[in-house]
Amino acid sequence: MSYNKIVELLGEDADRLLNHKSETISKDMLHRRNPEIISDVYENSNRNPQVLKSLASILGHGRLANTGYVSILPVDQGIEHTAGASFAPNPLYFDPENIIKLAIEGGCNAVASTFGCLGIMSRKYAHKIPFIVKINHNELMTYPNTYDQIMFGTVDEAWNLGATAVGATIYYGSAESNRQIVEVAESFERAHELGMVTVLWCYVRNQAFKKDGVDYHVSADLTGQANHLGVTIQADIIKQKLPENNGGFTAVNFAKTHPKVYDELTSDHPIDLCRYQVANCYMGRIGLINSGGASSGASDLIEAVKTAVINKRAGGMGLISGRKAFQRPMKEGVELLNAIQDVYLASEIDLA
Repeated sequence: MSYNKIVELLGEDADRLLNHKSETISKDMLHRRNPEIISDVYENSNRNPQVLKSLASILGHGRLANTGYVSILPVDQGIEHTAGASFAPNPLYFDPENIIKLAIEGGCNAVASTFGCLGIMSRKYAHKIPFIVKINHNELMTYPNTYDQIMFGTVDEAWNLGATAVGATIYYGSAESNRQIVEVAESFERAHELGMVTVLWCYVRNQAFKKDGVDYHVSADLTGQANHLGVTIQADIIKQKLPENNGGFTAVNFAKTHPKVYDELTSDHPIDLCRYQVANCYMGRIGLINSGGASSGASDLIEAVKTAVINKRAGGMGLISGRKAFQRPMKEGVELLNAIQDVYLASEIDLA
């Protein structure tokens, strides 16, 4: 997709997103994504050579190879949202092989899915595309529904099936978060020992975070702090929802914050809100990938491109988009993934 096509898709949002100049956190303070990001950042860390090799495997794969950016296909929704709700729109993806094929044909850097999905096809595909095994999930069969991430397997199992990385979710702010933090921190330490990359689904969850009709689960300040906790337990990549508002700490009136977070470090512009998330990932030393969100149908392509532009111009590492890609015919899913990647390949789109 050409730059002109990206401009056309953005429509009335094109000028606001493509020409925005951030006056909050300067781009000069960020660690830019670039082909040498491993040498610039991770090489100086405590990650061992096997982790660096695994990270290079992810960064060196697919259409975004050797750019510093990533495009990842995540398909764990069969557990998180039930298989029927996830795959009924396109039953092709009840078969795990088609999930992996979509990631390969879509030019992704990696495919993220469950132990079962990746395990059943590991001998055929683990050497063809990097695997990210999601080690914990919130299963939706308990009635009434509960929301707790529980382990579905071990890091050693993921390593044995050929995984390049492991992924896990923490529900920061939930009653179960302390246990989840300990479990995931220990799992990430083991993953690093075995030479695997660690990816954290860094989510905020607590009913109290909905206040006066506003959902602060997607506020820049709460998600930013979740990111900061995530990099603290040594996640190599942070997955986060794109921020939609701000002021969660002040609205709910808990924890601590500072007026400058709202007056100087952020604005109401989506790129500035996302940049605050990047800042909480050690100023971009740890890559931020934003999620693509639910499928909305005809508007999915526009929404995906818009999210990619915001993430890239904020200083992020890429996009992890699932339902928008697999809840449609495979050809269209490939086209959507390629459109996301084209944003990161477009030299005209740079840090705000």
